[in-house]
Amino acid sequence: MANTPQAKKRIRRNERRAEINGARVGRIRTFVKKVEAALAAGDKTAATTALAAVQPELARGVAKGVLHKNTASRKFSRLTKRLSALA
Repeated sequence: MANTPQAKKRIRRNERRAEINGARVGRIRTFVKKVEAALAAGDKTAATTALAAVQPELARGVAKGVLHKNTASRKFSRLTKRLSALA
């Protein structure tokens, strides 16, 4: 149990940050799912558009500290590879 005022404040801040970070990760997952759905449907134009929207979201996740740089790079690379294979 936190005894000092600073420790209590850290708990409040951590809860707030966890909620914000969770929303960020959820937003990234939603964008990735849109690409995967377009790929599954075989719709190359929709997949290309969705992939263009995923890239800045992944970069923003890295900048905000919710994703590791390599994780974002790997996700984008795999999606790009699947899009290329669709052709």
